[in-house]
Amino acid sequence: MKEKTIAIILGGGRGTRLHPLTYHRSKPAVPVAGKYRLVDIPISNCLNSGIRKIFVLTQFNSASLNRHIKNTYNFDLFSHGFVDILAAEQTPKSSNWFQGTADAVRQSIHHLANHEYDYVLVLSGDQLYQMDYDKLIQDHKQQGANLTVATIPVTAEDASGFGIMKTNKDGQIDSFVEKPAPEELSKWSSETTPELKEEGKVYLASMGIYVFNKDDLNRLFEENPDATDFGKEIIPKAIDEGAKVNSYPFVGYWTDIGTISSFFDANIALTETLPKFNLFDNERQIYTRARLLPTSKLTGTSLEYVIVAEGCIIEASRIERSVIGIRSRIGKGTTIESSIVMGNDNFPTPVDLDMQSSEMPLMGIGQRCYISRAIVDKNVRIGNDVRIVGGSHLEDGEYDHYHVVDGIVIVPKGTVIPDGFTI
Repeated sequence: MKEKTIAIILGGGRGTRLHPLTYHRSKPAVPVAGKYRLVDIPISNCLNSGIRKIFVLTQFNSASLNRHIKNTYNFDLFSHGFVDILAAEQTPKSSNWFQGTADAVRQSIHHLANHEYDYVLVLSGDQLYQMDYDKLIQDHKQQGANLTVATIPVTAEDASGFGIMKTNKDGQIDSFVEKPAPEELSKWSSETTPELKEEGKVYLASMGIYVFNKDDLNRLFEENPDATDFGKEIIPKAIDEGAKVNSYPFVGYWTDIGTISSFFDANIALTETLPKFNLFDNERQIYTRARLLPTSKLTGTSLEYVIVAEGCIIEASRIERSVIGIRSRIGKGTTIESSIVMGNDNFPTPVDLDMQSSEMPLMGIGQRCYISRAIVDKNVRIGNDVRIVGGSHLEDGEYDHYHVVDGIVIVPKGTVIPDGFTI
């Protein structure tokens, strides 16, 4: 079963809702949990499920993603496994960029012709979860489905952002609507467990995870040449045509990281004593690039609910409920609360140490700073006595040196913040 499945991970479009984190990189390349990239999540799920033929589709800012894939996922010569990037390209059949999820797969599907497969597993590149895809594919086969959609119950507040469906007593999807308006939601509630009802989770949402039979996917593309999106067009058309569209209920933690708020909340939640997303699983590991960094060094720092990645030099006075990424440098007397510090691509050199000044501080965070409710992207230089305090008192927008989204201050990659700056 596993060797008959090819996985396709959708890299997403411009990632405007994650701007400015996606200004220099594609969504799947955004750092998460201190040392990983978002794309590591679906790839790790594939590898843990025994699926080793994986394509990643992308078209915007793909250089860093290409580099990460190349440096991370190398298989031995005898496994026939691969993780390959498929960037948008002009072909005799299309000169356009990817127009949607279905169009991306349609334009790329000719690359699958050199491989033997029966099933296509379509995944999103911007979600945080752990799933055994083999169980999903086994259920798809046992149900005799043409198409299977992984589903999860959500609240009315979240339902308008997802594809919502109704199922019959056999678990088959008989109606589907993409991102219903709030006034239409009353027609789309489903029966869920008493526990889920108490949480208000009575709407069955698509997780953006699909299993297609090879022939059925090709047929749907041929019969619907103008359809560009799976949720808006392909799935409803399959249902209308009488195809057997199966719902695969997922039980477990899952979150869509499509906005700055969801990205921030998902990362901070990882600092809890027993987070819902388990990075410390002996069997379902999350893989990433092996950087061979030294262990982190901490001096005089009080830590509480903190994730600290490798290669850090930390002299801060206190860090609380925060994620500190690789090679981070944090100076004496600094306090960091409820923040994400993504770290640096390099350690400071003796030349950097000699050239530092109040206008051009070292990469990292200086002395006596106070940072709260912020995301500090990679290779940022923050001087001494800088104060950054996010919250509802700040107006969203783009400013000199920083952005504000939903009260969260984002310091973009490579920004220099001089001594004494206050946000």
